[in-house]
Amino acid sequence: MEQNKEHQQNQKLISSELGDLFSNYLGDSLFACVFEHHLQVVKDDEVKEYLEFALDTSRKHLNMMKEIFTKENIPVPVGFGEQDVRKDAPRLFSDIFMVFYVVEMSRAALMTYGSALWSSHRQDIMDYFKMCLDDTVITFEKGYHLLLSKGVSISAPIVPYPKKVDFVEKESFISLIAGKKRPLLALEIKHLQVNINTNILGKALMLGFSQVASSDKLRKYFKQGAQVADRQIKQLGNFLISDDLPVPSSMDAHLTDSTTPPFSDKLMMYHTSLANGIGILNYGEAVSKIMRHDLHGEFAILTADIAKFANEGLNLTIGNGWLEELPTAADRNKLSKNSSGSKSEE
Repeated sequence: MEQNKEHQQNQKLISSELGDLFSNYLGDSLFACVFEHHLQVVKDDEVKEYLEFALDTSRKHLNMMKEIFTKENIPVPVGFGEQDVRKDAPRLFSDIFMVFYVVEMSRAALMTYGSALWSSHRQDIMDYFKMCLDDTVITFEKGYHLLLSKGVSISAPIVPYPKKVDFVEKESFISLIAGKKRPLLALEIKHLQVNINTNILGKALMLGFSQVASSDKLRKYFKQGAQVADRQIKQLGNFLISDDLPVPSSMDAHLTDSTTPPFSDKLMMYHTSLANGIGILNYGEAVSKIMRHDLHGEFAILTADIAKFANEGLNLTIGNGWLEELPTAADRNKLSKNSSGSKSEE
């Protein structure tokens, strides 16, 4: 490993490393702003301690990424900062919601950092993302246990243990035959539960953002997002209900009636884009694990619904000049057209 580090010390970052570092910088700078606001309004001492831990973690990541960018002579992304947080704004969400928020963001980060790790090349970048994974595991566990101590469970329901090893007929296992369908598999229940929780978080965020956004256009967009999330919760919940399984509880009651924006419109729009990406990523993983055709079809419809909403948001973000461009491949056609090289000698 040390030989690899020495050998790689003068190698440039590869595209995946550059892209992952850039997007993670934007994400951590956003989370730092969210945590800073909630630390100004939090009431529960245990929740405050947890949010301080989460904020310290995000700041540590930001400082380390700044060092990498500086070492590589890469401009540090703008991301989000003091200009995106209103210090005197009242709380928009409850303490319990904020713990739920951090847990769900940590769940998504475990997938994000895992992907960043296995697509890295340089050992120092691998070490960085391994550290991020370790930090995220701790953050997730702390938050999960804190929710349990407050009487809030976000775990999947219990199903009976199998009594024997069995095999299934392919047709009846994956399809609807003569109007009869099999019960949900344990993994299918897991992915329904995870995606309902993601949409519960998304709906509450969108409702909150719709209360405080500065323009009618943005308020309408965030309200539309809450409606998208609500549809998804109901559609996914119907599968659990049909098997007499409980549906996770809404977090709408943890939203206050404040109309004072704690965050900038730019931050809220990027957060919405981030949530859309997490939703699509979760659905992709779910489709790879589930086996019933009706579930496949439903997830495809729901993914298209999110994608349509996400595209509208992207146009709004670009229209307001808020989209910070990620590193791209060289545009060879543009370079050749703009070339000022000398004419070839006759």
